[in-house]
Amino acid sequence: MVIYSEQFSEDLENLLYGLITWEKHPLNPEHAQLYVEDIINIVDTLDTKTFHKNAVYTAHLRFGSKVFVYNRNKQTTWYIIYDIDIHRNVYVNKIMSNHLTV
Repeated sequence: MVIYSEQFSEDLENLLYGLITWEKHPLNPEHAQLYVEDIINIVDTLDTKTFHKNAVYTAHLRFGSKVFVYNRNKQTTWYIIYDIDIHRNVYVNKIMSNHLTV
């Protein structure tokens, strides 16, 4: 089972708003919604993965012990940060872009 934290849900809302209001290249609302839905569809499969990469960046470790790397395009990589319990439930805590990870 994949469970979203309140923080992750807020991150997705902020991402949607940010994509629509982005000064450099705003997306129309429908395209922005599809972008976010693509991320959700990937996140919803995390509990079926057989390998879970350990988080290594300090910024990621503040939010969880595992990270899934989603390369959206040449410029943007999304890091989905999560934890797994003993029953293999995935608790998604945060999403960060490569622009915020140092």
